[in-house]
Amino acid sequence: MVGLIHKHKKAITFLSALLLVLTLIFHFTGFDVLRQFTLIIATVMAGSPIALKALQAISMKAFSIEVLVTIAVIGALFIGEYVESAVVTFLFLFGDYLEARTLEKTRSSLKNLIDMTPQEATVVRDDISQTVPVEEVSKGDHVLIRTGGKVPVDGRIVSGNASLDEAAITGESVPASKSIGDNVFSSTIIDTGYIEVIAEKVGNDTTFAKIIELVEEAQESKSKTEKFLNRFADIYTPAVIVLSILVYILTRNLHLAITFLVIACPGALIIGAPVSSVAGIGNGAKNGVLVKGGEVMDRFSKVDTIVLDKTGTLTKGKPSVTEIKAFDSHKELELLNWVAQAEIGSEHHLGQTIVKEAETRGLVLDQEAGQVDVIKGNGLEARVRGRVLTIGNRKLMSEKKIAIPTEIEAYAVEREKLGNTAILIAVDKKLAGIFSIADEIREDAVAALARMRNNGIRRIIMLTGDNQHTAELVASRLGLDEFHAELLPEEKVAFVRRLKAQGHTVAMAGDGVNDAPAIAASDVGIAMGEGGTDVAMETADVVLMADRLMQLSHAHSLSKATIRNMKQNTFFAVSIVVILLIGVLMGSVHLASGMFIHEASVLIVILNAMRLMSFKRPSKKSRQDLKIKPV
Repeated sequence: MVGLIHKHKKAITFLSALLLVLTLIFHFTGFDVLRQFTLIIATVMAGSPIALKALQAISMKAFSIEVLVTIAVIGALFIGEYVESAVVTFLFLFGDYLEARTLEKTRSSLKNLIDMTPQEATVVRDDISQTVPVEEVSKGDHVLIRTGGKVPVDGRIVSGNASLDEAAITGESVPASKSIGDNVFSSTIIDTGYIEVIAEKVGNDTTFAKIIELVEEAQESKSKTEKFLNRFADIYTPAVIVLSILVYILTRNLHLAITFLVIACPGALIIGAPVSSVAGIGNGAKNGVLVKGGEVMDRFSKVDTIVLDKTGTLTKGKPSVTEIKAFDSHKELELLNWVAQAEIGSEHHLGQTIVKEAETRGLVLDQEAGQVDVIKGNGLEARVRGRVLTIGNRKLMSEKKIAIPTEIEAYAVEREKLGNTAILIAVDKKLAGIFSIADEIREDAVAALARMRNNGIRRIIMLTGDNQHTAELVASRLGLDEFHAELLPEEKVAFVRRLKAQGHTVAMAGDGVNDAPAIAASDVGIAMGEGGTDVAMETADVVLMADRLMQLSHAHSLSKATIRNMKQNTFFAVSIVVILLIGVLMGSVHLASGMFIHEASVLIVILNAMRLMSFKRPSKKSRQDLKIKPV
């Protein structure tokens, strides 16, 4: 019975509206008995869903708004105020209907995401292409996607090239060109072209599936304001009942007490914060920014210090080998081949850069290295073809007691001053060569950092494991407040904790395994999603899917706008309740008119929150206007 009534609540709402219209006809035609009978039927019909929810709340020892309305409606029927009882129940149900519709719109970003999930895939098995449900695609399958088709898996292109619309993942509307070796993501759409992809992540493991899961969890989580308002409602509702009884004792006016009871319902107050939170998170998802809940929004809005990793965060994270210098009779290609084999399984950007360089030069990497020992923040040691390779920075060479001749040290410093990262290579504990690797600063870095400063960020600091010279060059070009180079992961964590101990609210942005501990230690952890590792994405509170710093700026601005919107709604809702209660006690606000204003206030706070759905990043023109003065 309960389920049946709730299932048909929409129909009940509109049927009660028709009954109210019918009572007007009876009123003007003089059928007073029929009018009163129709009003009672309308009250009972519209009041049933409200009363059932009230009983459910009482059974769980909770005092909801429905409890107040049910008590008030019973009181109105008792004193013969059938018009007001019918109008109040209809307005409450109609307000609930409008609230549900508008809330559905604020959650539209999630619904759109789910609707974009591909249902089928074309796979090649036994040299025959066949269309199968996407759930039947396995890791390692070769998947074919043509123009207009949706990519059903996360994977790597093994043949063909295409232009892909990646808006579902990154929030960017401009199609991205992809060719052999590039990664593609589930639910992106081929604008033009044809590709064959080897599936690396399928089903619930794909990036798109994780996005949906994160947005669902985020929209269900609550901010501090929401949690406070829920606790407040538990106290406020019984307090209103007590005050209504007190009003009756003092005035002996049952009608006034009932009116006081209904008008005091804090509907707009309770709905205002959650709808702002949901709308803000929805906006972020639409723009390629995953914010993991209302509480994260709250913390992010208070951040005054941003700490950034260099490689893959301030820079593109797509470095290239600019020079290979071999020593001690070693040949460049031979050294490149050995190092690439040692780095095949590495997740680090620099290691993958060396592997790509070897593949570009046509070298065959026939086997992975054995006994790979990764020294986080410094490099690695591996056995390749019977030789022990030590690959990393000067700290690693010192730790492994490998001597660096003066002329080689001078060469490394010279390369670093030119903006390169110098990777030292030792073979069997003897220095054999230096790989110079350079990365580019992101095009939007200057504008994004400037916008964050203009929006209240006081300090921008870079922490990197890279060398001092390269770090200084990047910091100087971006006008950063501080930079600290040659740091180990634990040193980054210690630095973040020191900032927090000094009273700063700290956000840390990074993309690699090395950054995950510092991301976890910060007040708000931020991961660069597209180029970032799964560890960084899972650890972070905010994930930027397009690897653009302007998205970081948008996320910070959005968090401030969301919390500001929440406060607006809360202030408006409290003001309306206070004004209406004063009006009730002064005799200028009656039950039906007060309920109408009350429901209108609920709709207003929802519409105010929905403005967040259209909150946008700055245009390209305004981005160019933002400049940072160089140090």
